Amino acid sequence: QVQLVESGGGLVHPGGSLRLSCAASGRINSINTMAWYRQAPGKQRELVADITTGGSTNYADSVKGRFTISRDNAKNTVLLQMNSLKPEDTAVYYCYADRIVDWNTVDYWGQGTQVTVSS
Repeated sequence: QVQLVESGGGLVHPGGSLRLSCAASGRINSINTMAWYRQAPGKQRELVADITTGGSTNYADSVKGRFTISRDNAKNTVLLQMNSLKPEDTAVYYCYADRIVDWNTVDYWGQGTQVTVSS
């Protein structure tokens, strides 16, 4: 099992910045991809950014150039630096990780942290 705990959410004005952090514990030695997803009220959960063990990254078009995902394998953490925040970035942000177990992908989710962008 893997446990994920997010921190760093809050209220910020448009144009501001926040940094989200996710700490992983448990069977961390077999974690593969880590990612951040978000879910706004009335909308489906969507991928924000992901990062592989080797450091390859992928971003949603809506956050490219504003958000940066990074990963510290030694500290078992994944960060999301969010700059130039917009009201449409308001959502609950979830940390995600997966493991390959017997050739199957097992997904893990954090409890979520609220990000509100408002003047």
